[in-house]
Amino acid sequence: MKYEQRLQAAAKIILENDARDGHMLLNAEEFGVMAALKPHQVAGVSWLIRRYILGVNVLLGDEMGLGKTLQAISFLSYLKIYQMSPGPFLVLCPLSVTDGWLSEMGKFTPELKVLSYFGGKEHRLNLRKTMYKHVIEQSSLSNVSSLPFDVLLTTYDIALIDQDFLSQVPWRYAVIDEAQRLKNPSSVLYNVLIERFLMPRRFVWDAGAIPFYFQGCWRSFISSETSQDQGSIYMFENILDAFMLRRTKSKLVRCGHLMLPPLTEIVVMAPLVSLQKKVYTSILRKELPKLLALSSGASNHQSLQNIVIQLRKACSHPYLFPGIEPEPYAEGEHLVQASGKLVVLDQLLKKLYESRHRILLFAQMTQTLDILQDFLELRRYSYERLDGSIRAEERFAAIRNFSLPSASGANDAFVFLISTRAGGVGLNLVAADTVIFYEQDWNPQMDKQALQRAHRIGQMNHVLCINLVTGHTVEEVIMRRAERKLQLSHNIVGDDVRDRDVKESTGVETDDLRSIILGLHLFGPRVIGNEESDSFKLSEINAMAEKVITMRREQMLGKAGQKFEVNPVDPLDGERSAASVFDPGLNEASYLAWVKEFQEASESSGSTIAELGSGRNLPEDKHQKLEAARKKAEEKKLAKWEAHGYRSLSVKSPICSAGLDMMTDSGSVQFVYGDCTQPFRVCPSEPAVIFSCVDNSGQWGHGGMFDALSRLSSSILDTYQRASEFGDLHLGDLHLIRIKEDNESKDNTTPQWVALAVVQSYNPRRKVPRSDISIPDLECCLSKASFSATKNSASIHMPRIGYRDGSDRSQWYIVERLLRKYASIYGIKIFVHYYRRSS
Repeated sequence: MKYEQRLQAAAKIILENDARDGHMLLNAEEFGVMAALKPHQVAGVSWLIRRYILGVNVLLGDEMGLGKTLQAISFLSYLKIYQMSPGPFLVLCPLSVTDGWLSEMGKFTPELKVLSYFGGKEHRLNLRKTMYKHVIEQSSLSNVSSLPFDVLLTTYDIALIDQDFLSQVPWRYAVIDEAQRLKNPSSVLYNVLIERFLMPRRFVWDAGAIPFYFQGCWRSFISSETSQDQGSIYMFENILDAFMLRRTKSKLVRCGHLMLPPLTEIVVMAPLVSLQKKVYTSILRKELPKLLALSSGASNHQSLQNIVIQLRKACSHPYLFPGIEPEPYAEGEHLVQASGKLVVLDQLLKKLYESRHRILLFAQMTQTLDILQDFLELRRYSYERLDGSIRAEERFAAIRNFSLPSASGANDAFVFLISTRAGGVGLNLVAADTVIFYEQDWNPQMDKQALQRAHRIGQMNHVLCINLVTGHTVEEVIMRRAERKLQLSHNIVGDDVRDRDVKESTGVETDDLRSIILGLHLFGPRVIGNEESDSFKLSEINAMAEKVITMRREQMLGKAGQKFEVNPVDPLDGERSAASVFDPGLNEASYLAWVKEFQEASESSGSTIAELGSGRNLPEDKHQKLEAARKKAEEKKLAKWEAHGYRSLSVKSPICSAGLDMMTDSGSVQFVYGDCTQPFRVCPSEPAVIFSCVDNSGQWGHGGMFDALSRLSSSILDTYQRASEFGDLHLGDLHLIRIKEDNESKDNTTPQWVALAVVQSYNPRRKVPRSDISIPDLECCLSKASFSATKNSASIHMPRIGYRDGSDRSQWYIVERLLRKYASIYGIKIFVHYYRRSS
């Protein structure tokens, strides 16, 4: 039977079972659930039970905020109480949501015994000893071994570290929260679960046939034919219905199965102040060659993304660039007046504070969070902060402090300051009734998920969502692109797919980044040096803030759920519904005309445009002697190198690294199996940088990576030894070696480099043990390697660094955090290879 036919047959059996047994009534109290389940949650638990009886693994894909966690633990409690399964059950989730799982299981299913299996190495070892002792005692009493828990709650990382132990437990059911972690079949977590925990052979999953079949359905979906092709679309939807339960809040509200407070979304167009315009135009003038190269196809994805990142930072706040903030560095009104967005936010928070509302304030960049934190300190607003750098214990404490107000209300946090990505996973913050996005995420779905932290089950108040967008800039173009992305998503998995014309989805841009660059002509060259265009009255901003608050009250009395735009700098525009937003008219001709006009305006403006600072300059007189001595030593060294024909391959520290610190969608850290010196097996047609750690001794090692690199190219060893001979091997140095002739006969023909990172010290004469990896030097090398990869449009491949079997993994956690940081900063892909040694 063909794969397509197997899918249809399996789906038919499952759906027929639904039609026969789909009306079972459940009483939550009878199976130990101390909560009044809503109708859609009862239906969800019933759906899970029916699939369990059939032996089918499924995806509970409800929209965020509909109580998937409660449905999951209710289902596990049902299995235990009705003895359909004796357990034990496994729950895998991100560390950020473990507190939520524990809280809900303790509150709603007290009969489930839960073990929290995470923490330090010694703590987990003690837990395993306790489990073993309990099993031995129980088996001696009743000849039946049993575990001291019903549910073991752990994280993805712990599951990877302790997979040998966890795979010995006969799990009856596994719940995987935030299962998007499994979308990459090359990831380590995916392979561990397939090999150890799940039963993939019960339903043969043909990875080769799936993309082919789904691609055919997609072609049918966007084609103009509506007869035979529509039949394949319905068939595809039936297959999804069999294995995935997908409910949205809007559909449940319309059906009367769910009552939620209304949600009103408002887009507020903020102006650019004078300093922002100078920074914005300075970036455009600097990047004009790349903008011109776009039309000829010479600009690559990375260079275009870098331009967009810099322009977005100028829209958020000019102090995100080093050297812009005036010295001495002190809090003051200059912090607010330097950004149009912050001026608008300042007025909004005043009105919201007077009305005793509570705020979730989202930003994408962690540097922006720093500036917003300084602003909140300046205005003396109480706040909590959460981003990726906050430890789990501090994160849980911040959430509890914000969610559980004091009796008097005097010490309540007014603002919860949070990064968008941290707010998109597993947080319940219904204590807030106002959500403000200071910056929008690259992926509009991330903003939607972040919004669900407040607008979800448990929210009792009307929710107001305010999106701050800088008008007539790259941010407005990105917002228009995001609206089209969301429309595409709605067309594919929306509530009324069957009733809509399939032609709707054809208007979506395929190259989103290129379309953003083409939309830059919203910022007209006429504003360069035009100080009159900078004048906006504070009274206008205040009136706009008052209008936003008034709209909230009007929406509470009337029809809610709409989206509006408020533009304080364009009074004729007033407010626009989401359906009437303009199409920027992106086309090549208008873009090229704008580039030419901007170039002419830039040349005529002369020195009126401020160039970006390169950093906080220290007084020169304090360093003249030191600089003179350093210069003399450098000249002597270079003379020696020139006399012996030595050319250093050491990479200089990237000047712009501090100016790129923001999250991007294109950056990622992926864990794969394989040899990192063979990156073409993971990325067959992509330039690659192979990253390896060395010491400063100049003596090449043996075994492992040393032998693998030696086989890759003899030039690697020669370069390393010559660098030591000429005193060019210091801690923090990164030597980038291009691999050329040695691998021409191999399968890989794409450019490759080897990056030798000097991160350990060793002197073989003193018989002193080789030092541990220096984390500061490693971070310096990672920054250089990431910058080099960006310039060459390459990915980075490396082994696990700081990881040894049977040792403390704390250093590896630090390294992993650094990898994610620089992958995000530079928008690159980093692959960590787990090497499988032959037994």
